[in-house]
Amino acid sequence: MKMEQGMQLIDGNGKFNVDGLKDFMTATEFAQSGLSYAIVAIIGSQSSGKSTLMNQTFHTNFEEMDAYNGRSQTTKGIWIAKCSDIDPFTIAMDFEGTDSNQRGEDDTAFEKQSTLFALAIADVVLINMWYKDIGLENAASRPLLKTVFQVMKRLFKPRKKTLLFVLRDHSKTPLEYLKTALLEDIEKIWAAVAEPETLCSAPLKEFFNVEITALPHYEFQEEKFKEQVAQLRQRFVHSIYPGGLVGDRQEVEPASVFPLRAEEIWKIIKDNKDLDLPAVKVMVATVRCEEIADEKLKCFTYDEDWLKMKEAVQDGPVSGFGGAVSSILETYLSEYDREVVYFDQEVRNEKRRQLLSNALMVVRDAYDTLLMHLYSNTVKSFKTRLEQSQNEGHEYVVDIHLYSQSCMVEFDQGCEDAAIQQSEWNASKFREKLICDMLSEMMAKYKKQITHALAKRVESLLEAGERDTWASIGNLFECNTEAAVSDFSDAVASFDLRSSAIDTKLQHLREHARNLVEMKAREVADAGRVLRRMKDRFSQVLSDYESSLSWYSWTGEINLDEVERKTLSESLRILSIMAAIRFDGMPDRIEKVLYSSLMDRTVPDPSLQNTFMGAKLDPLASDTWEEVSPEAITLLKPEDCKSLWMNFIEKIKPMMTGARSRQDGRRKAREGLAAAVAEIGAVGSAAVLTLLGV
Repeated sequence: MKMEQGMQLIDGNGKFNVDGLKDFMTATEFAQSGLSYAIVAIIGSQSSGKSTLMNQTFHTNFEEMDAYNGRSQTTKGIWIAKCSDIDPFTIAMDFEGTDSNQRGEDDTAFEKQSTLFALAIADVVLINMWYKDIGLENAASRPLLKTVFQVMKRLFKPRKKTLLFVLRDHSKTPLEYLKTALLEDIEKIWAAVAEPETLCSAPLKEFFNVEITALPHYEFQEEKFKEQVAQLRQRFVHSIYPGGLVGDRQEVEPASVFPLRAEEIWKIIKDNKDLDLPAVKVMVATVRCEEIADEKLKCFTYDEDWLKMKEAVQDGPVSGFGGAVSSILETYLSEYDREVVYFDQEVRNEKRRQLLSNALMVVRDAYDTLLMHLYSNTVKSFKTRLEQSQNEGHEYVVDIHLYSQSCMVEFDQGCEDAAIQQSEWNASKFREKLICDMLSEMMAKYKKQITHALAKRVESLLEAGERDTWASIGNLFECNTEAAVSDFSDAVASFDLRSSAIDTKLQHLREHARNLVEMKAREVADAGRVLRRMKDRFSQVLSDYESSLSWYSWTGEINLDEVERKTLSESLRILSIMAAIRFDGMPDRIEKVLYSSLMDRTVPDPSLQNTFMGAKLDPLASDTWEEVSPEAITLLKPEDCKSLWMNFIEKIKPMMTGARSRQDGRRKAREGLAAAVAEIGAVGSAAVLTLLGV
């Protein structure tokens, strides 16, 4: 494609040639121009020589009218071409002529649309007109100027454009006179155009830099025409530099966004919407900055150095990870900054934030993996050092102070080395978890200490079933728990913890001790175990009674009902101890209630017969104890105690039957012995009398 010949950007029906413009951008390498480019458009009446002027001035090859075939429309729509041998890179745009017979006098829609497009897209707009039209009310150029001013005001915001009026077929009239007359015409037309409310009476100079030049007749004065065209061409050399034709232009966008910008502007114009160029600028910046950001993100994601880091960190901590990744990130962020520097600042900053956020999402997994390695290694090191030192017999609290601090310093150094400069990440989550694990290690040690001190001794005290069992357990619990709490408080001083956090840990230790006592108590309070111990206690006490009394005493002087009552009382004490946990060791009425409810029914006390106490309602027909403090924990409900007692009574009946049988046997043996002694005594007396001769 010969780009000087040009391509049709917008056809006569208003269709935008997207593919053609893409090919044009590729063939001309326009996108590589950056900001070093200018766009020149020409508008004017049909058959006024616009294409000829563009070809002569910019060495393009737009199709020109053949005068021998009649003065008809040649250029349809809008054409675009690259200007030859002009610095900076310059694009020429040739527009369909106004007041075309082919479109009809009333069809001004495309005329206004194309004029607005020219003013929106071009840096310089050439207005091609015949010099003889100046000062004439009905001149062909007046509707064109009116259209230019109308559509320019539709932009609402003043945007400086260079309007270069080219007066064609100039002859003898002095140029200065023509300039003065033209400027007067322009001001009149400008003043006559209705103002949008937002502009009030904005002067012409806020919208346009007006330049005027004149050219002789192309056919009658061809050499002079070409000479002055050459001079005109020179005005476009270095046009964007200070002092150039458009040296004061502002808010220039990179050449790479020209296709997107042109297409969007034409779409808005075609849809008959108000053309807000700042909004278009933001839209173009948004799309292009997003494209550049996506490209940089992709480049970062597949960067070889990053991929090596990502792979290496899977196996363990990588020295210099944070610095290396930060450097790679900065490389692509800097590239982004360079490529978007000329776009809307707010847009490019927002897309940069999104780029950084997305890039950090790519990095996050590797970063967290590295911190997890640091955390795991530190926990392992802490436990290993502590264990080795303890095996050597060192003091535990001293070891905790030493190794917790040294391990935390190593962990913090590793986290600092892993830090990503562009992020606000910190290792607080992993640091807290590390401290939590160290504290858990300490908690486990002191819980083990409490368990070792309490478990067997609590069980032994409960099995013994002495009257002061719960007071003894309470003292044991308090002494050992507070010792562990005190040691833990000393050890935890190495950690920078809030007092509330320390109090929580201490409370956990106390709860562990309390739960341990409760667990052992519930084990011992198993109904089968309680029943067996009650039987064993009854058997032992009964046996002790039998063993402690003389054979003579058992023959009849001992009241077995009284012995049974005393023996049952010992067994009942076991039941009362196991009824509830009483950490406070305070006196309670459980034993009295059990005694009055069970003993008085099992072995009636004659002193209570026919009294109110003997006839009161059963207080054990309940599932709660009302005779203990609120802190007490029920092990055996009142009704369970009653059931156990009834079962116990059935189990010991054979023991009492045996005791009574043994007492009866001894009584009979004593009576026989007494008779024998009496008989011996009688025989002895007779013998004495005989010897005495009585």
